[in-house]
Amino acid sequence: MYTRVFRFAPSPNGYLHLGHAYSALLNHDMARMARGRLLLRIEDIDAARCRPEYEAAIYEDLGWLGIAWEPQVRRQSVHFDDYRAALAKLEQDGLIYPSFESRSEINALVAERDRQGGWPRDPDGVPLYPGRARYLTRAERQRRRAAGEPFALRLAMDAAVARAGVLNWTETGAGPHGQTGVVTATPQIWGDVVLARKDAPASYHLAVVVDDALQGVTDVVRGQDLFWATGIHRLLQALLGLPEPAYHHHRLVVDAAGRKLSKSTQATSLRELRAGGATPADIRRMVGLGH
Repeated sequence: MYTRVFRFAPSPNGYLHLGHAYSALLNHDMARMARGRLLLRIEDIDAARCRPEYEAAIYEDLGWLGIAWEPQVRRQSVHFDDYRAALAKLEQDGLIYPSFESRSEINALVAERDRQGGWPRDPDGVPLYPGRARYLTRAERQRRRAAGEPFALRLAMDAAVARAGVLNWTETGAGPHGQTGVVTATPQIWGDVVLARKDAPASYHLAVVVDDALQGVTDVVRGQDLFWATGIHRLLQALLGLPEPAYHHHRLVVDAAGRKLSKSTQATSLRELRAGGATPADIRRMVGLGH
């Protein structure tokens, strides 16, 4: 019997806010409606920002909201070997390469290209990688890595897209412009994205597709801010031979100025709302899931 599998995957780098509550509750409700399973994943690769007290607060907040998840929680920080194996496959296929420029060097290259008539940006507004590392010889790459130079491992986007061909995904929610149904993936709009760094075993993009596959996730329910990133995820799934889940991108919870709630802007946390007397039913009403 086919069982649908959903997941909620927060990062413990701050306290959960209403935006997280909406996504977690939606995953919970959809899993229950489908008589499926709900998994919890802790995305804690960024050791510099992730803290144990934030992880403990995630469990506390979700339990308070009445969200039940399966007891085996996947924590990314103890599965680095899974990401290294995926990188090894991509490297064996000639689809990743190291880049050695610092952020300041990349910024200088972008400024130069802008002066020459503009340089393309990705959907998040970040300039595409303009470096020359993709043209280094294999011997030069090996020499610089052996010398201990800092580097990032990038996906050779043109070669990857040529290898994978045309890709689509099934969208049961909607993108920022109402895109739904069968959506054509356009990973090339991101350029040669970073998949790992010398001091970090995997980027979000790589880790999330590996995790979803290993956990048997069938339905990815997440915010519209990740809609365009799905093109990268479908590409990596194709290159790594991983299954394709269905995607459901939901609306974002915004503040009075129309900005997406985020930890970086000190959005009011669930624990603050709880301390102020809010109930789980209040939270549901605040995010538009009240009954």
